[in-house]
Amino acid sequence: MRLFPRRFHRTSRRFKAVEGAGLGLFAALVAIFVLAGGGLGTLENTTWDWRVALFARPSAKTASIKYVELDQASLDWGKANNAWSWPWPREVYAYLLKYLDRTSIKAVVFDVIFSEPSVYSQDDDQSLIDAVKSTPRFVTAFQTGNAQSGFQAHTWPKALPPPPGNLTGPPLPADLHESLASFPISSLGAVVSALGDTKGLPDEDSIYRRVGLFWSFAGHAVPSLAMAAYLVAHPGTTLRFQPGTLTLSQPGGASERIPLDREGRALLTYRGTWLQRAADRYPLWKLIRSELQLEAGQKPEVDPAVFKNSYVFLGFTALGLYDLKPSPLENKTPGVYIHGTALDNLLTGDFKASASFLINVIYLLALGLFAGVVIRLCRNALQTLLTYAAVLLLPVVAAFALYFAGVWFPLVVPFGEVLFVLLAGTAFNYAGEGRQKRFIKDAFAQYLSPVVIDRLIQNPELLHLGGEKRTLSILFSDVQGFTSISEKLTPEELTALLNRYLSAVTSVIYEMGGTVDKYEGDAVIAFWNAPLDLADHARRAILASLEYQRRLEFLQAELTAMSGGQPIKARIGLNTGPVVIGNMGSQQRFNYTFFGDAGNLASRLEGLNKQFGTYLMVSEYTKIAAGALPGVVFRELSRVAVVGKSEPVTVYEPLWESELNSKAATLDRFDKGREMFYEGRWDEALSLMESIAELDAPAAKYVERLRQLKASPPNSWKGVWLATEK
Repeated sequence: MRLFPRRFHRTSRRFKAVEGAGLGLFAALVAIFVLAGGGLGTLENTTWDWRVALFARPSAKTASIKYVELDQASLDWGKANNAWSWPWPREVYAYLLKYLDRTSIKAVVFDVIFSEPSVYSQDDDQSLIDAVKSTPRFVTAFQTGNAQSGFQAHTWPKALPPPPGNLTGPPLPADLHESLASFPISSLGAVVSALGDTKGLPDEDSIYRRVGLFWSFAGHAVPSLAMAAYLVAHPGTTLRFQPGTLTLSQPGGASERIPLDREGRALLTYRGTWLQRAADRYPLWKLIRSELQLEAGQKPEVDPAVFKNSYVFLGFTALGLYDLKPSPLENKTPGVYIHGTALDNLLTGDFKASASFLINVIYLLALGLFAGVVIRLCRNALQTLLTYAAVLLLPVVAAFALYFAGVWFPLVVPFGEVLFVLLAGTAFNYAGEGRQKRFIKDAFAQYLSPVVIDRLIQNPELLHLGGEKRTLSILFSDVQGFTSISEKLTPEELTALLNRYLSAVTSVIYEMGGTVDKYEGDAVIAFWNAPLDLADHARRAILASLEYQRRLEFLQAELTAMSGGQPIKARIGLNTGPVVIGNMGSQQRFNYTFFGDAGNLASRLEGLNKQFGTYLMVSEYTKIAAGALPGVVFRELSRVAVVGKSEPVTVYEPLWESELNSKAATLDRFDKGREMFYEGRWDEALSLMESIAELDAPAAKYVERLRQLKASPPNSWKGVWLATEK
């Protein structure tokens, strides 16, 4: 007999592949449109910053770039020891140059614009000018597009050396054109080796990920501060600009191609945070003091030799000097470190490149088509899960891997593209193959429990009569005195009470992974370890039973009111053992249930609670299977021979440990009395049990049983409690 109508058969894999390709193509076109419009740019920038932070490492040239920082400590030292206020005398910088002239330096770079004469005197300016004259390869700053006071011009001042580097090629992009610049005073500018532009061009979020290496000003291609430092240290370098590329050619044929974006900027490869460059940073005050020590014939605090063959940048890092800028690595990066990073990239030749739009288009098309086809060909939940994991990782792995290849590959748009394709493809799968699952639910929901239905949906071949042998932990429960309760209530009141009670206890069973087999009036039959495997099924069953009783206690006031004033108390029996479980019934109607002696014993234990005055009883088999349970203790009640069984079974009452602690003395006397009962010492056992009978229901039941035994002693005593009823 065919289980499913033909209309529920799978569609062909070829059709699904074509459908998936169409879905992927649609998603790719949307992604291309979003990428072209700059959508999600803020998120993309953020993910790039993550990559930069994760993979920032020093290069072979990083240690050759040193930083002299005018930090807050230097300002404090100057004020305390020399009464210097800001701005400092320029003689201080002259002392720095004298100190650096004691060793061989690649280039000295001042990230300072001396755009106005010294506020101290002309002699102060002259001291710096004389020091600069004695310093080979000295670069100082100017800035295009600046509105500072001081020496400003719309043309390149004739007194200053021409910009280094004869840049050839087409005009620079419009974003790099400026018509105004602030220059150092002529007397100083005339003696420097080169001037470098400090103008920055951050991204739209104000973060400095890129730098301009050349700017167009008054008909000149003027280098950035980093490029000027590079050129004075590499004389004879020729440069050629082409849209997207700046080529540096050295005498002898070696060349370096620097990728540029559409605005003509180069994408920086950061080497770490400013803090991570601590070994290459030197406070200005220490170097000034070292020079004074050298002049006095003393050992300097910092040996000038540490700067040998280095590029030395002087910059402001004190917070109050306003030269801190946001970078991918930190919110307050000294501007001088950004210039130093650009020089590092020039020396190493590892500026990053953004992937071209054409490459991105091809990538998005391929990614979308692949994701669409793969998700539509998934046959089950495991394949779908693995596909999600693999396909969602693709854009992540590609973006991070290509970082090492020096390419900024987009991450956010491709990730969003494949996520959309996967979700849409899953919806298509559900709409097609989900019809088959809904057919099973519609056909069998009235016969099978929800758990079994879900299992059948995953494995329809399980829908047959028969069963398997499996060890279960089985629960039987019954409400004490429910017959008398039901006689006092109207049908509507009885139904409301039952529904409230069964809903509460069923939720407890489900929370602990159990399966409710059936309800029989107020009785509940449930089990653990089927149809799903649960290695800790006995533990779950015990905890569920304890919570079952606690939930009833919590709802007692409500349930008592609904029952007409009679408390609702449930007796629970638990046993663990092998049974046969499966779909049982007729061809017309069947259910997922069990049968076997283990279930019968659980039922007997539920009834046995009445003979011990308890409301929860578990067999030794369940206790052993559960093992140690934190917070739970097992009170041994007795060795019992239940009706229909020849061999006795030891039964226990699980208790919360807190409950045990509150009546430890009582339970200790009970344990001693029980052992005397086992040994046939009935008089002693009776005396102990009578002493606690008013405090402990099982002890009171023992008193009754012991009196019966004394009145009618058995022919032989085996230390077993004989159950008198089922």
